[in-house]
Amino acid sequence: MQNKIAVTILTKNCGDTLLATLQSLEAFREIIILDTGSVDDTLEIAGEFPHVKIYHAEFKGFGPLHNEATSLASMEWILSIDSDEILSPELAQEIQELQLDPACVYSIQRDNYFNGKRIRCCAGWYPDRVVRLYHRRKTKFSNDAVHEKILREGLQEIPLKHTLKHTPYRSISDFLEKMQKYSTLFAEQNRGKKKSSFGKAVFHGLGAFFKNYFIKLGIMGGKEGFIISLYNSQTAFYKYLKLAELNKNL
Repeated sequence: MQNKIAVTILTKNCGDTLLATLQSLEAFREIIILDTGSVDDTLEIAGEFPHVKIYHAEFKGFGPLHNEATSLASMEWILSIDSDEILSPELAQEIQELQLDPACVYSIQRDNYFNGKRIRCCAGWYPDRVVRLYHRRKTKFSNDAVHEKILREGLQEIPLKHTLKHTPYRSISDFLEKMQKYSTLFAEQNRGKKKSSFGKAVFHGLGAFFKNYFIKLGIMGGKEGFIISLYNSQTAFYKYLKLAELNKNL
């Protein structure tokens, strides 16, 4: 017997990855796509799947969007998946066979790939276990615009055995676009709440590189480890630099 689980996906211009994501979700009877303005073939791809329901929204931050997508589902259990993630067949079967408990949330090990390689270093890349399956009446996503997460207070986390394949960056342009977007969201989210300065931005940038390249073993990850360590460093630098700029203009 299948578990009654709705899948929610946020989309915008993800035609390069969405087909594989939706193909990996064929066992699920309800898939909610909340799109924030795709101009590529994202919606055409989504429309080819009979169990996909497409909705539209203005971008208001990732946390609020996830909660809006949840509100559009008809089922009580929600599996939140990104448009660049693929469930292994084993994971899809494991989820369908779970004895779901509303007092629990369920986490999945995410295997991250870049340049066709699985990355086994760097903060946020390895290890990377994420809570993605939850009962909508018991919890929800935080309202953070970026780095949103499912709230787990008072709930038991159950780790699932099988994995999710994640390909967050397919080109250097993806790194640059996400650095721009995430650093801006961080600055806007923390404006007037956190102190920042040029010196603090430099400190966080250098600290992020040292942490990722040496402590989190980016040095063992070859070219990819260096690129990711530098990306994490630059993102840290610019998000605090943007925050200092916004705070100055208050």
